[in-house]
Amino acid sequence: MEQIELVTLIATAMGVAWASGINLYAAIFILGYMGYSGAATLPPELQILSTIPVMVAAGFMYCVEFFADKIPGVDTGWDAIHSFIRIPAGAMLASAAIAPLGPEAELAGLIIGGALSAGSHFTKAGGRVLINTSPEPFSNGVTSVAEDVIVIAGLWAALNHPWLFIVALALMVAAFAWLMPKIWRGIKGVFGKIAGYFRSGKA
Repeated sequence: MEQIELVTLIATAMGVAWASGINLYAAIFILGYMGYSGAATLPPELQILSTIPVMVAAGFMYCVEFFADKIPGVDTGWDAIHSFIRIPAGAMLASAAIAPLGPEAELAGLIIGGALSAGSHFTKAGGRVLINTSPEPFSNGVTSVAEDVIVIAGLWAALNHPWLFIVALALMVAAFAWLMPKIWRGIKGVFGKIAGYFRSGKA
């Protein structure tokens, strides 16, 4: 297998895993549309995403998430439920993307894909908890649209400029690692204030 094909497969696997943790349905729909329109050539095991039933289902669920993701509180509940959907789906999609390299690569893709999906999902979900503490009503919508744009741009880069995407992803992973402790402390503070409010109410 040529080096460029190898790099593209790796970038696609990492890209779909990372994007699935942020917005699974957008990731599936965009990949499917790019394959269907001929804008990109998907790995064989991901070509099923380009079928009409899969694109319709992903498009419908993306529309549902588009509105749920912009309502404070609802977005947090949506993210909590999707902890059990985005992470395993991202792992399976990454494994399927890299399957042409053999069963060992499939298993590696499953492991690394699950980790990438979990990292991007929990960073998004934790950030949303903190954003929901903001008194103004616009931050949720702006953040949600920005996430969608990032997913689309990231997947396009993974398929068309794999080296660029791999470098950008490495920087994002470093940023996630730096942000996660701060997000976690912020979440603990939010729930601590909520618990304190209820304790003072009972008193």
